[in-house]
Amino acid sequence: MSIAPKALRSLLPVLVILALIALVPLASPSNRFLSLAISAGINVIALYGLSVLFGQTGILSMGHAALVGVGAYASAILARDFGVGFWLALPVAAIASAVFAMIVGIPSLRVGGHHFVIMTFAFGQLVAIVLTNGGDYTGAATGLDLTDHVTLFDADMTDLTRYYLMVVAFVTAAAVASWAIIHSSYGRTLRAIRENEKLAASLGINVGRHKIGAFVVSGVFAGISGVLLAYFLGHISPSQFSSFPSIYLALMVMIGGARLIEGPLAGGILVAFLPEVLNLDPVQSRIVYGVCLIAVIMLLPDGLIGGIVRALRGLFAGKPKPETERETAPSEARQ
Repeated sequence: MSIAPKALRSLLPVLVILALIALVPLASPSNRFLSLAISAGINVIALYGLSVLFGQTGILSMGHAALVGVGAYASAILARDFGVGFWLALPVAAIASAVFAMIVGIPSLRVGGHHFVIMTFAFGQLVAIVLTNGGDYTGAATGLDLTDHVTLFDADMTDLTRYYLMVVAFVTAAAVASWAIIHSSYGRTLRAIRENEKLAASLGINVGRHKIGAFVVSGVFAGISGVLLAYFLGHISPSQFSSFPSIYLALMVMIGGARLIEGPLAGGILVAFLPEVLNLDPVQSRIVYGVCLIAVIMLLPDGLIGGIVRALRGLFAGKPKPETERETAPSEARQ
């Protein structure tokens, strides 16, 4: 796969930011700060999958947290019933979430727009109901405990600083993978479908296969996120993966910006730390999130990062550019 120098330069700012984030433990932050940062990083991994689905394909899922839950419960059940550790659980959970994502993606061939958003919202609720009524197998409403330790080269990764650095490494891998997808021929095909699905189909693109493929890719990211979350918290329950956590994930990716590689990172950090910085309680946080979402939709359709990039380009170029990145015509994405 040939990558243009301009595309390579677009990845550099994210890698620099992540390198700086990896140095945070040198400042001896509090355990609360590290815990918030780990939670934000785990969300960012799922957001990179959602950005492929929403940002590149134009499909908004309100059931993404359910896919994270599939990965989390898969790792917990594997550890409890089969003694499978963290590193072996990662690929299994990723595959399980990808399979569930494919099942959810199939109806997208028949419905679209707000109908599909409602359907994915219902899927999130359905998963929560199944987990709640799963009896001893899923732990019912109380959920499952996960007491296994994560080790890497005989080092105990359950230490908060080590787990933080491991999550940063996974975020970096997720960012690079998402960037590679965006700048591949597959990514150009997804954008062609997003811009004009009928035209893309008329040019010979298998729209259905690619839309389901985007769901599968997002499911892999979500499954990995779920495993990291389960081992970090040590306890998971159905309420963590219902439709309302999915709304927060959608909120994060829309606020940060789904089409730029920096967007999920910015959205995850902003939503995680904004209540802490402003000293907001949960109710006030929801109000602020709602106001931010309305502001982004009305004023920054490309998200916060997209708006900043557009403003900087306008400042230095003397006039704003119509797009934050050049979109490839469907004819160039034909497969």
